[in-house]
Amino acid sequence: MKQKIIDYLNDIQAFSTDNSESIEAFRIKYLGSKGIIKELFADFKQVEPALKKEIGQSLNKLRNTATDKINELKENLETVGSEKNIYGDLTRPGEQIELGSRHPISIVKNQIIDVFSRIGFTVSEGPEIEDDWHNFTALNLPEYHPARDMQDTFFIEKDPDMLLRTHTSSVQVRYMENNKPPIRTISPGRVFRNEDISARAHCIFHQIEGLYIDTDVSFADLKQTLLYFTKEMFGKSKIRLRPSYFPFTEPSAEVDIYWGLETETDYRITKGTGWLEIMGCGMVDPNVLKNANIDPEVYTGYAFGMGIERIAMLLYQIPDIRMFYENDIRFLEQFKSVM
Repeated sequence: MKQKIIDYLNDIQAFSTDNSESIEAFRIKYLGSKGIIKELFADFKQVEPALKKEIGQSLNKLRNTATDKINELKENLETVGSEKNIYGDLTRPGEQIELGSRHPISIVKNQIIDVFSRIGFTVSEGPEIEDDWHNFTALNLPEYHPARDMQDTFFIEKDPDMLLRTHTSSVQVRYMENNKPPIRTISPGRVFRNEDISARAHCIFHQIEGLYIDTDVSFADLKQTLLYFTKEMFGKSKIRLRPSYFPFTEPSAEVDIYWGLETETDYRITKGTGWLEIMGCGMVDPNVLKNANIDPEVYTGYAFGMGIERIAMLLYQIPDIRMFYENDIRFLEQFKSVM
């Protein structure tokens, strides 16, 4: 070992470079967690007691020499870099750094996730190319069910059983199949429907859907959750639930918030009523629970869903949904201060 130390010592003293990457490689070689010096100290345990003092001193010298050599090379590198800049014009302005920004859809999605995460909802995700079972049949929409016509679907030509998901409820089915109650999850994601593109509709948009399943879950629990959400998200404390129909919930309702009639914009977006529809909701249909192998005699649950673009359009008063997808820098730069 003594001869090894002498050889490594000579190697360290002879080493020279003006490249930062070479210096780092040299440091790792000798002083890294799996470096030469670490290995020598591990082997030191096997040295004969009579030689331990001499070998120990040599090892300490080797470590100190390596450390000093690395510090010396780094200082020389910094000195060379400083000398190169001596003759530069220090009064010249630096290059402007363009700050990026999050997309408004991402901003609103993260805000919604944050609101629900405070009351125990986890985030679940699933595939955008889905099969018929998870997108329709398991959600109480068997083949030839008339409610399927409510959602114009993009089917995969080579496999009629595969399609682009029309809602993120398919993620909830997958989550129920793989997790036992209690379940409390939200499913954000991109969905697709074969619709004409206009200022209020698009063939690609984003949804975020929530699901809560446990024993003794009631419609009152659903209403309280929605009231909490509207207070946190919009600062509005007045909501109403109107009877509606969704195949996978019963009873079902549309959720409105009272936006108010304080400004001309309020009159315009609420059509003079002061009320705005923001989402759909309801109690999970027992058939859906059965399809996911959850006993409806023991468990009940509620579900809700909203379009992220619609929420963003309300929060930021965006008049045209197409603006989210045009990649217009002038539009996106408005959200630099909102992260």
